Amino acid sequence: MQNVTPFHIAIPVHNLAECRTFYREILNCEEGRSSDHWVDFNLFGHQLVIHYKPKSEVESIHHNPVDGHDVPVPHYGVVLPWDTFQSFSEELKSKNVKFVIEPYVRFKGKVGEQATMFFYDPAGNALEFKAFKDISQLFAK
Repeated sequence: MQNVTPFHIAIPVHNLAECRTFYREILNCEEGRSSDHWVDFNLFGHQLVIHYKPKSEVESIHHNPVDGHDVPVPHYGVVLPWDTFQSFSEELKSKNVKFVIEPYVRFKGKVGEQATMFFYDPAGNALEFKAFKDISQLFAK
């Protein structure tokens, strides 16, 4: 696998203060630059920016069936090292994060074995964090 460089993602939030607290206190993201309308965070070495956007009257959440779960679309997140995923998921549980899909292992003992979990931020943005037992199988079929 080639060297991975940090990604940049900007997401809309309708309550900047509440989401700022969530990313800083619940996900333990270090805060970077900010203004009255946006805040930068270090999300496991990647640049996440929350941007204020007024809440829409019509908000629909789409789901796709995967392994018997309803996976929210769109979603974003980070592929973590296996041990980091385990400790991070335990920390989220201790902070009473409500999971859409509880942490579990997919493809156990097979190619692509991975741990995954889904939850929402306060603005309704879906997050998935995952980890591969063998990171070289990230794109394996």
